[in-house]
Amino acid sequence: MLKLLILISFITFVQAKTLHNLTLNQALKIVEKQNIELNIAKFDEDIAKLGIKVAKGYDYGKLDATIMGLRSNDAGNVFGFKLQRREATFNDFGFDEFLYHWQIGSPANVLLNVKPKNLNYPDPQNHYDVKFTYVLPLYTGGKLSAYKKIAKEMLNMAKIDRAKAIGTKKSQVKSAFYDITILEHFEKDLKVVEKNILRLKASVKSLKKEGYAKKSDMLEVESKLSDVKRMLFQAKTFKELSYDFLSFLLNQDVKSIKEIENIDSLDNKITLADVLKKNADIKKADTGLKIQSEMVNVQKSAFLPEVGTFAEYGSADDEFLHHFREHDRYTIGVQAKLNILNGGVDNAKYQQEKIKRMKVKEQTMLARKGMTLKYKKLKTELENQKMQIKALQKELDLAKEIYRAYKQRYKEGLVSINDVLIKQSAWIEKLLKLLDAKNKKNKKILEIEELTF
Repeated sequence: MLKLLILISFITFVQAKTLHNLTLNQALKIVEKQNIELNIAKFDEDIAKLGIKVAKGYDYGKLDATIMGLRSNDAGNVFGFKLQRREATFNDFGFDEFLYHWQIGSPANVLLNVKPKNLNYPDPQNHYDVKFTYVLPLYTGGKLSAYKKIAKEMLNMAKIDRAKAIGTKKSQVKSAFYDITILEHFEKDLKVVEKNILRLKASVKSLKKEGYAKKSDMLEVESKLSDVKRMLFQAKTFKELSYDFLSFLLNQDVKSIKEIENIDSLDNKITLADVLKKNADIKKADTGLKIQSEMVNVQKSAFLPEVGTFAEYGSADDEFLHHFREHDRYTIGVQAKLNILNGGVDNAKYQQEKIKRMKVKEQTMLARKGMTLKYKKLKTELENQKMQIKALQKELDLAKEIYRAYKQRYKEGLVSINDVLIKQSAWIEKLLKLLDAKNKKNKKILEIEELTF
C-alpha cells in the first residue's frame, strides 16, 4: 500500500511539474512523447500492425476444439449416438422381437410389420462428443495474398498519419514559440513607448508650471498613456493564451520559454521537390492507389477456384473422455469450389473496383498538382511579406525620427501636444503593422514547412 501511495505521489508530481526557461528543442522532444493526440495516433499504428498479423494468420488455417454433452430419447439421436460411439448392435434394430415372431412361426407380413421397441422407443442416452477440426486454405485465387498486401499498406497509411500528426504538433509548438517571442518584443517596444510618454508627461508638467502648456495637453498625454497601457495588457493576455496553448500541446504547465534568437532571420529553404517527395497527402494518395489495386485483385479472385483441405479427429462415449482411443474417429478431405454463374454480380463488382482504381489514380495526380499550386501560392505570399517587412521597417525608423523631432519642437513651443501624440500614434501604428507582417511571414514559413509532412 505504501509503495502504491509513493507511486501515485510521484506520478502526480511529474504531472504537476512546471517548465521554466524552456527551449524550442526541448519542447519539440516533449511534444513527441507526451502529446495526447500523438498517443492516439500511435494506437492507430499499433492497430494496423495487428491487422498484418490477422491477414497472415489465415495462411495457417483454423483449428477448433468442440466439446458437446447431450442427453436424448429421440430415436434418431440415440441410434446416431450408438453409431458414433461404435456401440450399435443388431438388437438396437429390434432383432430380439423379430426372432421371437420368426420362432413362433408368424407369417411374413407380420414379421415385416413388427415395430421394434428398442429402435422406436429407446431409453434416454447420455452422449459426450469431443472433436478437433482443422481447416486450411490451399488456394484462394490470390485473395489472401491481396489482403496481406492491403494490411501492409494500411500500416503504411497509419505511419504516414502519425508522422503528419507529429509534424503538425511540432509546427504548432514552433508557432507558439514565435508568437510568444514576438509578443515579448512587442511588450519591450511598448514599454519604451510608455517611458517616452512618461517623460513627455513630465515635460508637459514642467511647461505647465511655467505657463507654456495647457491642462488639455496633460489630459491628452494621459489619454495616450492609458491607450499604451491597454495595449500592454492585451499583449500580456495574448501571451498568456499562447502559454496555455503550449502547455496543452506539451501536456505540462509551461511558465516561461527561452525566446528564439534571430527570429527576424527565419526563412524558407524547402523546395517544391521536397514537398512532392515528403508530403503526407501525396504519400497517402499513392498508398491508396496501391490498396485499390489490390482490391481489384481481391474481386478478380471471384473468377478463380478456391481449394481447401480439412481434417477432423474426435471420440464419443456415454461418459466424458471414456474409452477415447477405442471410440476415436477421423475424417480428412479436400474441397474445390468454382463460381460458374452469379447473375453477372461478380463481373460488375470487378468492373467497379477497376473504375475505383482509375478514380484514385486521377486523385493522386490531382494531389500532386494541387500541392504544387499551394506551394507556389505560399512562396509568393512569403515573398510579399518579406517586401512588406522591409518597407515597414523603413517607415518605422522614419516615424521614430519624426516623433523625436516633434517632441523637441513641442518643448520649443513650435507644435502642439496633439501634433506630438499624432506622430507617436503613427510610430505605434507602424510598429504594430511591422510585428503583424513578421508574424505573418513566420506563419507562411511554417505553412510551407507543413507541406513536407
